[in-house]
Amino acid sequence: MRTGVLALLFLPLHAQTPVRLTLRDAIQTALKQNPQIAIANLQIAESQQQANVSRADLLPQVGAHASEAVRRVNLQAQIGIPFVGFPQHVGPFWNSQAGVNFSIPLLDLTAFRRWQASREDIAGARAQETSVREQNVQLVVSQYLGSLRASADVAAARSRMVVAKALLDLATDLQRNGAGTKIDTLRADVQYQNERQRVIVSETEFKTSVYALARLLNIDPRTPVELTDLGSFFETPTLQGTNTVDAAFANRPELQGIESRLHGLELQRSAASAQRLPRLSVNGDWSELGLAPSNAIPNYTYQASIEVPLFTGGRIKAEQALAGLEVRRVEQERQDLRNRISLEVQTANAELESARTEVDVANHALELAREALTQARDRFQAGVANNIEVIQAQDDVARANDNQITALYRYNQARADLARATGQIERTYTK
Repeated sequence: MRTGVLALLFLPLHAQTPVRLTLRDAIQTALKQNPQIAIANLQIAESQQQANVSRADLLPQVGAHASEAVRRVNLQAQIGIPFVGFPQHVGPFWNSQAGVNFSIPLLDLTAFRRWQASREDIAGARAQETSVREQNVQLVVSQYLGSLRASADVAAARSRMVVAKALLDLATDLQRNGAGTKIDTLRADVQYQNERQRVIVSETEFKTSVYALARLLNIDPRTPVELTDLGSFFETPTLQGTNTVDAAFANRPELQGIESRLHGLELQRSAASAQRLPRLSVNGDWSELGLAPSNAIPNYTYQASIEVPLFTGGRIKAEQALAGLEVRRVEQERQDLRNRISLEVQTANAELESARTEVDVANHALELAREALTQARDRFQAGVANNIEVIQAQDDVARANDNQITALYRYNQARADLARATGQIERTYTK
């Protein structure tokens, strides 16, 4: 009865092939179709291109140029006095030029530090993408577990309804044979109707839970959906791997991202300081210059230059201070995140241990309640007692059943929470 409920979900106007989903299938579907993950991947691509832009400042730059012009020069206006025997102007004449120019940075520590910082931005973007994936996996796992819980409620309610119907038939037969009373039959009938109502409520909750799962996975609402991991709800596997705070510090992508961000800011601060250092470069220009292409001759200029900032109006100092303040702010964010991760791991471990014990207790209580129901039914069938004991035993079974399902759900959810807290939820549920 535990695993006998399959989730036929939607009631389409036209029959369609149902989508059969394991938990792993649901996670893979979400990871492929989620727009937040697509946005995170685009941010990685943007960071990579920004790094390419920063790297270009460290590489040689080469350009080509060509021009053709006609000139006429007023000599008297250029010199300021007339010369006897010389014309007032020269030209017009044509001037043709074509060549290349280049610039090669030899030493620019500021540009180098900025390029290093841009590479840290790529690492941070990748950590953000991993964090988004982990968050989406957590959402899918939680919703899938909620649907499994609703399915278990349906199975339990249907099982109790079958038992209630059998007891109603027994009370009816005993009354017909003169061994029972009308009040016994009425009590059994009331209990049966109550169980029928629980079935209706649990089936509705199951359908709405899987509707939400289908919406989360962006599945066509006209497509029927079936869950195929219903039996796994009653399993209590342990979480593989190291579930300590140190493991969480090593695996959580949020912490990796903030570490990359902090390293990048430190490089930016170093880049601000490096602006005080000399910058060396080699520049040049080579071209063919003449009155016409046929009589052009080579012209060139090659030079090495060094630039040393002497006074910048306090700009460099202000940039250093701003970078330092940003580093301190991110360090505080890192400490707050580490504290939050520690709390999440410790809480999830405590919840998991408590839920494991609760499952054992609930399973034992359910066995006892079922045994008590069997004995009460035998006593009623033998005419030793009325069915008040049976009704009470049925209620005890229902309560024990609910407690078992709640404990199992708590255990499965705590296991997922611990996997998320230690940064391994995708690895745990997709392997």
